Amino acid sequence: MESLQKKLEALSVACRSRPEEPTYLLHIALQPHSSSELLAVSCSNFTLHLHNKNTLSLIGQYQGHTGPLSGVTFAHRSTDLLYSASADGTVHGWDVRQPGSKAVQTFKSDESHHFCSFDLNCSDTLLCAGTEQMNNEDSFLVFWDSRKPGAAGSGDGPLGVYSESHSDDITQVCFHPQDKDRLASGSTDGLVNVFDLSRGAEEEALLATCNSDSSAGSVCWSGPDYNQLLCLSHDEGLHLWDLGQLNTEEPLTIYSTSDARSLTPLPGRGGVDYLVGGQWLEATQKLLVVGGMNSGDLHLMECDRDGLRLLRSLEGGHTLTVRCFMWNTVAEGLVTGGEDGQLLLWKGGVELTKEGGKRESFKSESSLRRKSRPHKKHGYGKEKKT
Repeated sequence: MESLQKKLEALSVACRSRPEEPTYLLHIALQPHSSSELLAVSCSNFTLHLHNKNTLSLIGQYQGHTGPLSGVTFAHRSTDLLYSASADGTVHGWDVRQPGSKAVQTFKSDESHHFCSFDLNCSDTLLCAGTEQMNNEDSFLVFWDSRKPGAAGSGDGPLGVYSESHSDDITQVCFHPQDKDRLASGSTDGLVNVFDLSRGAEEEALLATCNSDSSAGSVCWSGPDYNQLLCLSHDEGLHLWDLGQLNTEEPLTIYSTSDARSLTPLPGRGGVDYLVGGQWLEATQKLLVVGGMNSGDLHLMECDRDGLRLLRSLEGGHTLTVRCFMWNTVAEGLVTGGEDGQLLLWKGGVELTKEGGKRESFKSESSLRRKSRPHKKHGYGKEKKT
């Protein structure tokens, strides 16, 4: 099996796409299954863009949200469905066979709820959204049965909420890739919680609480059996925990650093300016962590109990902060999006398409920043509560 480093060493910009108007690209989702052709991107102007994942050509866009988007994902089995959530308090389902059409499903909860995180479980039966803190006191995990949506209006209400496990904005909810009842959530209160939803009530469902000692930004499942959790904090801390040790006396922490910028994985150039996110690569059994520089350059690193190791640097692509990435296992390519408004496809053994041209950037305008949820790389997140 070809090593991950060799695969990354071959990467170069194969395709480049730019929106017609300035917008930040916030989240990327790939349509599952090897024969699928689509990827979706959420934008800071509250729209969703649908692209061909091989050419990055724009197929269509969806409009319907009235607030910043907080997540986007394709259904795992019914791959014609695309879901998105927003701070406007709605979760929408879109039919990707009809680009540009109105939402075919709508999920709502209390009118005061503003969603800042969202995910769908691996069986496509359960949706979960995390809310911002309300009344300086409460934040909620809201659950819906995806089989009971509202069509062009409000349908059945939520199945229920969890309200006791977090005391601040819930910045990330992430279902287990293989266990439909396992959920991880992270919050600006510094806690990362793991639930077994099959146990029902919140107190019984809470399996573990890990403390990031800071404001938790993103969480992802990793490890050979997906028994590990990676947490990246808003101040660039990194924590890797082994949940397989929950019923033992062994420590959960595999590796932890309060500030990954203080490390020096970049030969002769110090550390990264920020961390974009992480993704477990099943084919190579490696945890890929992507960091970046304010100039737009990217650094691809491997993370394990020995820390971070640089595998490859990608230069000449983006010109501003990178917000999101996704490794396409089937095509063995990397898709990245950022504040320069560019969507890039990095692949091995290819030349830049004519649509690529030279790289350009959109200037950061005050109106654009108002439309975009403050980025974790720019101080988003409240002070950790004591």
